[in-house]
Amino acid sequence: GTDEDAIIETLTKLNVSQRQQVLITYKSTIGRDLIDDLKSELSGNFERVIIGLMTPTTMYDVHELRRALKGAGTDEGCLIEILASRTNAEIRHINENYKLQYGSSLEDDIVSDTSSMFRRVLVSLATGNRDEGTFVDEALAQQDAQCLYEAGEKRWGTDEVQFMSILCTRNRCHLLRVFDAYRAIANKDITESIKSEMSGDLEDALLAVVKCLRNKPAYFAERLYKSMKGLGTDDSTLIRVMVSRSEIDMLHIRREFLAMYGKSLHSFIKGDCSGDYRKVLLRLCGG
Repeated sequence: GTDEDAIIETLTKLNVSQRQQVLITYKSTIGRDLIDDLKSELSGNFERVIIGLMTPTTMYDVHELRRALKGAGTDEGCLIEILASRTNAEIRHINENYKLQYGSSLEDDIVSDTSSMFRRVLVSLATGNRDEGTFVDEALAQQDAQCLYEAGEKRWGTDEVQFMSILCTRNRCHLLRVFDAYRAIANKDITESIKSEMSGDLEDALLAVVKCLRNKPAYFAERLYKSMKGLGTDDSTLIRVMVSRSEIDMLHIRREFLAMYGKSLHSFIKGDCSGDYRKVLLRLCGG
């Protein structure tokens, strides 16, 4: 039999680069591939978490994007979550590795699998070309806010291209200023306008962009909450966020989760999952 507790205990103590070292040492001392051995011994969601932990960060994103595009049906939520929340450098690494791994570019796969304005937003995000400076041009911020207002609230129909070009390219500090200016002009928050002007995947994508710019841990806290609340669990999202953020901002996500929902992430996972799957997620959650 397999000692699942020992696997959980050992792997959750290490960081992602140490786990890569374990893979190499395992192969050199035992002459077998640890990933293959884990796959043959484990199953279900528990296996997905463990294999996720053993995968280098960029490759994990690459695999998830590929699954979202090439699996049964498109997982739009996964595409939005990864592309809206990663830095330029992370996106560039994802693009390089995606191409090496699958022989096609991420952009080509997005184009063949999605459509209309949603496709354009994803392609824009996938170029990893957002301004990452901190300079705020006050006059331009006012102008951008006015543009957004005129592209949405002020006109019949919505000029989605304006929303995309401003929200997907400007730097974070500048956009936070734009959102303040927008509220003064439109008398409502930019997220309210996006919700009333857009729908479906496009709405989800632009809301994710705004939420990630404002407070990335809060965005992930909301993703986790929605993956567990109500009937059934969205295991793909739960696993992906827990694995991909465990060494980046899990403490901040936990704090936001508690502030937003009045319950700890730990207690939520405890009530929603079971067995070894629950054990390993709780270890990643910590606290």
